[in-house]
Amino acid sequence: MKTPYLRDLEPNQLVQGIFLVQHKEVRQKKSGEPYLSLTLGDRTGELDAKMWDNAQEALDTFEREDFVRVKGLLQIFQNRRQLTIHKIQPVPESEIDVADYFPASSRDRDEMFAELRSWIGSMSNPHLRALMEAIFADEAIALAYRTAPAAKSVHHAWLGGLIEHVISLCHLAKFAAAHYQGIDFDLLLAGVLLHDIGKISELSYARGFSYTTAGQLLGHITIGVNMVQEKLRDLPDFPPELRDMLLHMILSHHGELTFGSPKVPVFPEAMLLHQLDNLDSKMECMRGLLERDAQFSGVWTGYSAPLERSILNKRKYLAMDLSGVSSGASGTASRPASPQPAPGQSSPGQTQPAPSPPAKSKPVSSDRPASSNSVLGSKLQDALRRDG
Repeated sequence: MKTPYLRDLEPNQLVQGIFLVQHKEVRQKKSGEPYLSLTLGDRTGELDAKMWDNAQEALDTFEREDFVRVKGLLQIFQNRRQLTIHKIQPVPESEIDVADYFPASSRDRDEMFAELRSWIGSMSNPHLRALMEAIFADEAIALAYRTAPAAKSVHHAWLGGLIEHVISLCHLAKFAAAHYQGIDFDLLLAGVLLHDIGKISELSYARGFSYTTAGQLLGHITIGVNMVQEKLRDLPDFPPELRDMLLHMILSHHGELTFGSPKVPVFPEAMLLHQLDNLDSKMECMRGLLERDAQFSGVWTGYSAPLERSILNKRKYLAMDLSGVSSGASGTASRPASPQPAPGQSSPGQTQPAPSPPAKSKPVSSDRPASSNSVLGSKLQDALRRDG
C-alpha cells in the first residue's frame, strides 16, 4: 500500500515517498545554476516541489510522467504547501500500483454513464435523441467519455471528471429550463451532453493529464464539432436548422471570443449553456481551493489565479470568537480588511513564513518569496478559458 498520500502530509514534515511527476521544468538561479521546478501528484492531489541544490545531477534521470522517490521538507509558501526536495530518484513502474497515482471521481463511472443514458432516454425530440444514442452507442466514445477529466488542472481534473461535470450540468439545466419561459429543454440538454465531448481527444490521461497534439492544434471545441458532424452524416433526416443551432452551442459555450469561443451565444439555450457551464466550473474551483487550504490557519485561502481572488473560508470566519481567533484552527485568523492580492502576492490569512531558497544563490523566478507571479497567473487564466 502506498504511503504517504499527499493529502496526509503536514507542514514542517520530513517527506519520504513515491510520487508521479506531473510537470517538470528546469529553471536558473541568479548564479546561473539550474534548479528543478516540479509538480508531484498521486490520486489525492498534487504538490508544488522545488529542488534547489544538486539539481544538475538529477536533471536527466527522470522525465515528466515518470514515478520518482523523493526525500524533502514540506513547508508553507504563500499559504500553499511546497516541498523542498533533497534527494530524488526514478522508480520502475513495476514497483508501484498505478491506481494510487491518478485522482478519480468518488462516483462510480459506470453508474454515472447509466444516468447519462437515462437523460438521453427522457428526450422527446426524436432527432436529438437519435443523435445522442448514435454518439454514445459508439464504444470508443462511451469509454473515453466516462474516463476523461473535464480539464487538465482547473476544474474536475480527475478520471471521470468530464462525465461528473456533465451530470451536474444536466441537473442545473433541468432547473433552469423550468425557471425560464420558452426554453427547449431537449436542445439545452443536447448542448450539455456535447459541449465538451471534444475533450476525450483533446486531453491525454493515460499517464498524468496533458494535452494531445490534436488538442494543441485544434482544441476541444473544433474536435467536438467535427465529431458531431461525423455522426450526423448517418442521420440524413436530421433537420439542418436544428443541426446548426446545436453546433452553435458547442462553438459558443465559452461565451466570449476572448475565452476561445469562435462565436458568442445568440439564442437563449446557447446562453444558458454557457452560463451554467461557467457556474459549475467556478463553483468546483472554489470547492477545491477551500478543500486544499482547509488545514491552514487564517480565514483566507491562497490566491487563485483562475478565480482572480482569494476565497473566504466562511466556516473558519464564523467560528472566530470575539478575540478574533478562530476556534477551529491554530493561530490568528485575520478578518478581511484589505483588497485581494495580485497574483503571486501573500494572501490575507497567511501566517506561516515562506520557505527561502539557499542564501548563496536565490533563483530569479516567481518561486522565491516576495516575488510576483504575473506570468503564471496569465497562463492559468488561459487554461481556465480553454478548459471551461
